[in-house]
Amino acid sequence: MAVLFYAEASNGKVKKNGLEAATYASKVAASLGTQAIGIAVGDIADSELSALGAYGASKVVKVADAKLENFDSQAYAKVIAEVAKSTGSDVVIISQSLSGKAIAPRLSVKLDAGLVSGAVALPDTSNGFVVKKAAFSGKAFAHVRIDTANKIVAVVPNSTGVEKKEGTAAVETASVALSDADFGVKVKEVKRQSGNVLPLPEAELVVSAGRGMKGPENWGIVEDLANVLGATTACSRPVADIGWRPHHEHVGQTGVAIRPNLYIAIGISGAIQHLAGVNQSKVIVVINKDAEAPFFKAADYGVLGDAFEVIPKLTEAFKKFKASQH
Repeated sequence: MAVLFYAEASNGKVKKNGLEAATYASKVAASLGTQAIGIAVGDIADSELSALGAYGASKVVKVADAKLENFDSQAYAKVIAEVAKSTGSDVVIISQSLSGKAIAPRLSVKLDAGLVSGAVALPDTSNGFVVKKAAFSGKAFAHVRIDTANKIVAVVPNSTGVEKKEGTAAVETASVALSDADFGVKVKEVKRQSGNVLPLPEAELVVSAGRGMKGPENWGIVEDLANVLGATTACSRPVADIGWRPHHEHVGQTGVAIRPNLYIAIGISGAIQHLAGVNQSKVIVVINKDAEAPFFKAADYGVLGDAFEVIPKLTEAFKKFKASQH
């Protein structure tokens, strides 16, 4: 018996959600009296994977195959399933990232395993295996018992945190036989996001804006604030629909659901569909000149004022604060 976690990586580096999965898995393993083992897919340096020992991994199995250079949920699910079987892992932890959402259901079928997606806390193993998950777009919680021999838990990013201690993990290389039938997509072109800002699902700081900005030509003040904070930019659905901002920045129930430490909403009224995708943010700051905007009811902090006056002043205040810290 062991707990296997998927160390999701990008550009040869384990992503934050992979570190979260490692921390989560190590705690689950401790409660079950067993070890946490990592599975990494791709050309990742052994030193990068060995460092997962500081997050609780006893060893990491690396599967490097040129066929797996581009993500394919069908092939990745087979690889993870085979490693789970070879390591005797009956619990698999995976981040509920975009990749994890595609892998987990396939993995559940391959391992004949019960799956809980959207986990937001460690499982209660005192009497069975019960996992707390978000329900009804984060408005409630459900406690789900997994009774199958094999179990899969997909953990919401930025919900349980990362804990780094000391230690190194042994790194083993494994191979999994893959045929053309194991792949479900054909990749023709890959365009990767550049820069140091994290993608929205992984971002801890997010600055978002809506139609209150009046037009795309005014987005400069939003980007200035985001740059000072080191935050990722986002937008409401109407803004993406009318082409002011790209669709990958759309957050909400029909866009990207996020859970950052700080979410700043500028000129967004706060329709229920938008709130459903951001209400798990740890701190919400709303800036709006409409005192009746529904978003104020969900905000931890609210600023009633014109964004075109408030944002430049807020940006300058952050610049001065950061300068004083050096």
